[in-house]
Amino acid sequence: MRRRSRFVSRAVAGALVVAQVGYGRRPQPRTPRATRALVLLMLTASAAEAVQARGVRRGGTALASAGAIGFAAELLGVATGRPFGRYAYSAKLGPRVGGVPLLAAAAWASMARPAWVAAGWASRRRVLRVPLAAAGLAAWDVYIEPRMVREGYWTWERRGRYEGVPATNFAGWFVTGLAVAGAASALDGDRPDARDDGALWLYAWTWAGEGLANAALWSRPRIAASGGAAMGAIAVPALAARRRA
Repeated sequence: MRRRSRFVSRAVAGALVVAQVGYGRRPQPRTPRATRALVLLMLTASAAEAVQARGVRRGGTALASAGAIGFAAELLGVATGRPFGRYAYSAKLGPRVGGVPLLAAAAWASMARPAWVAAGWASRRRVLRVPLAAAGLAAWDVYIEPRMVREGYWTWERRGRYEGVPATNFAGWFVTGLAVAGAASALDGDRPDARDDGALWLYAWTWAGEGLANAALWSRPRIAASGGAAMGAIAVPALAARRRA
């Protein structure tokens, strides 16, 4: 059973890489259908890895909690402007509840465990793991936020200095990430080990792949440098620690 689960996890991860490379080479802007499919595939890859590493109950519960916390934060954000700032979703991401696409939960869930595992490798001090994981989640948004805004998936009431994105957005991601990582700590507080290599690989691949795409394919050097530095602050020490182990 475990061998089959590992095969499924690796197969889905491979499919994700192929799909992301193809997505990156599509003419801009990409179609909403392609974007929605990629979000779902990323969620599937993260879910398959979580189940393979931690089992259906433990891995699935942590994944669901991340999606629920992230979705609740988005509902609050759209309704009140807190903690992210004032913004509104378009209809491009599909069905919405309270103005928030259901796919928003998938986005939070897909990167929660990779950030949690990477943070566990980046620092072996338990007290630092939750804030590092929250920072790792917010760092991912440094890559994706400008692209999604540019392609019309949501709009900000007030433009910010970073590609039109206000600083409050990243503060909101960090605060929400603290709640997501706190739940992960309660549900899966074990130190990462070889079982979690798939999650670390997903974080590292996202860091490298997004950087390469922004720099070489989309001519967005500022985003490549900013996102690369932000995610790299977690990914590089995590990969170094894993190699030493």
